[in-house]
Amino acid sequence: MAWIKTIEPGNAEGALARAFDAAMKRAGRVYNIVRLQSLNPSVLQAGMALYFNVMHKESPLSRGQREMLATVVSSANECHY
Repeated sequence: MAWIKTIEPGNAEGALARAFDAAMKRAGRVYNIVRLQSLNPSVLQAGMALYFNVMHKESPLSRGQREMLATVVSSANECHY
């Protein structure tokens, strides 16, 4: 298994601390998929913005269809996220 250095939520500062706080408000914890991007907060913010735009903004697909596609892709990639 790969090991990737991350910044723990208790050690986060500035933009990263704000991103971790937002993750806590959304999910009640900071998932590893978010922590993996902790060394580059601007990339983390861009990734989260992309996710929210794809999943929550206007689309010809319903929210349920988008969630179903995400689930199928995660399953095909053997990813529990």
